[in-house]
Order: sequence, then C-alpha cells, then structure tokens
Amino acid sequence: MTERNENNEQIAASNVLADQEVPVQQEFTPAKQAVDDGGVKRVHFAGFWMRFWAYLADLLVIGSLNRILIHPIFKFYEGTDDLWFSAEGLLTGIVFFLYFVLMTKFLNQTLGKMIFGLKVVTLREETKTISWGTVLFRELIGRYISKVTWIGYLLAGLLPKKQALHDVFADTGVVLIRR
Repeated sequence: MTERNENNEQIAASNVLADQEVPVQQEFTPAKQAVDDGGVKRVHFAGFWMRFWAYLADLLVIGSLNRILIHPIFKFYEGTDDLWFSAEGLLTGIVFFLYFVLMTKFLNQTLGKMIFGLKVVTLREETKTISWGTVLFRELIGRYISKVTWIGYLLAGLLPKKQALHDVFADTGVVLIRR
C-alpha cells in the first residue's frame, strides 16, 4: 500500500507510520469492563427467557428462605389477618426485597443469575459499580412497577439492550458472562 505526498510522489506507507506515533484510544464502558475476564471482548445482553428462568430460580430460593425462616414463626398463630396485611405477609415481602437488593449490590447477581451466568451492570460510563441509590431504585421501585405492569418484563425481549422496565429506569442492564 502506498501513499502520495504533496508533489504526487509515491511513498511507502511503512515509512509514514514509522515517523509518526499514532495514539490509540480505548473506550471505557462499565458493562464491557464488568464482564471482561481477559477473554471476553463483546457484551451480550441477556434476553427475556434467560432472565425468566433465573427469576424462577430466585423465586425458589426466596420461597425456601421464607419456609425456613418466616413460616415456622407463624405456624401456630391463628390470626384472621388477610395474607397481604398480615405480619407474615409483611416479613415475606421484606425477605423478597432484601434478597434482591443485597445480592445485586454486593455480588451484582442473584443466585438465579449465577446459575444462568448473568450479571447486572450499570450502563453509565462515569461509574464502575452500581450505587446504593441505583440498586434501591431498580429493585424496589422499578421492580414494583414492572410487577404491576407486566409489560415491564416483556420489554426485555423487545428492546435492543434487552432491558426490562426497571433496567431502563435505573440505567442498568443484564449481561451474559463467561464461566
């Protein structure tokens, strides 16, 4: 490959590159860095079905925790409280939200996501880790809205970055990681 100088003379491309230093810029993307274990070069966002199966696994874990920790406390309680407004219902809800908030904040994945090789990452370029505010907004407010409007979960199959409604609100994504 040759190039021409201002006098229309041919010069070798290797001489041009030898005389000039070409700076190489690398873009920083937290999602890429979060899954970069030395061999992963591209980010693959997790779709609806992978997230669905991971969520079902999480529900099994949460149900098991509630059966072990919460239900024995109220086994002999014969109250007439409705399940939604009972102390048992309140405690099982707290276990549900604590599970998602703490696992997402400290490990960036729940046990269901670990099983299927998924990880929650922030899509903001200025941050490397998910902040407490982002996790609380994503897991409490965003997930509640997604549960009320079931279309929120279906968006994970339609949007380009495979984000559910609570991911869009919190500017996060769920990516596949290499095991």
